[in-house]
Amino acid sequence: MSTPKPESAIAQALAGIPAVFRKRLIAVYEDLKRNHAEGRYDSAGVAAGKFCEIALRLLQHMVKGSSTPFGTKIANFADECRKLVTSPTSSAVESLRTVMPRALVFMYTMRSKRGIGHVGGEVEANHIDSATLARLADWTVCELIRVYHGLSLEEAQDLVDALATRSLPDIWEVAGKRRVLRDGLSASEQVLVLLYADPSSFVLAEDLCDWVEYSQSSMFKRNVLRPLHKKRLIEFDEKLSVVYLSPLGVRVVELSILKTQAI
Repeated sequence: MSTPKPESAIAQALAGIPAVFRKRLIAVYEDLKRNHAEGRYDSAGVAAGKFCEIALRLLQHMVKGSSTPFGTKIANFADECRKLVTSPTSSAVESLRTVMPRALVFMYTMRSKRGIGHVGGEVEANHIDSATLARLADWTVCELIRVYHGLSLEEAQDLVDALATRSLPDIWEVAGKRRVLRDGLSASEQVLVLLYADPSSFVLAEDLCDWVEYSQSSMFKRNVLRPLHKKRLIEFDEKLSVVYLSPLGVRVVELSILKTQAI
């Protein structure tokens, strides 16, 4: 019998948000970040639009107590955000009532008016536009965690800091698997990079074994995960068979692996 998969750290941090909003928001946020990291800027733009529409519905629920139903088109995105900004000051935390709606309007406008796949004689702006959308999504999720989290203050701050500062390394996601696109890395180094690419969550040990194409799961745990755990580079929970990257592991990736390796 397989062990139930624990919730991600982001899901835990946003546990106070109704699941109908939380699950959609996290899924499309991860889709936006993945598409941007892998250079699929048009797809990142589509995900950004969905992210804005989900976030607006969440804010409507928080500020007004009701929201535009999923499946119902939002007639005028900017007008709906303006209604939140002009709502009574006692209706919600100020950042959710006044700051975030304005950020979402900018994000939605960039996605709708600029487009992501630019064609013609203009300066190529695909990457910088997509990067801006990704960072605005980071800020939105960070702010929701800051205001409305289900973790301890220290845990919430660590997660916010990770989202706010970490860029994804060269990871390719294909057919449900992840591959490290850097030559010459050992299995242990690949594990650290794979964990670094998803700082807000754990990764199943069996997935890591598959992604680095190790021959046997038992040998992978013995030769890779346990030594990394002993060095405090990871936390390997053998009971749940899940792996987390430690702060020391983060430093090793940033100061050693990513700085000395190149595709």
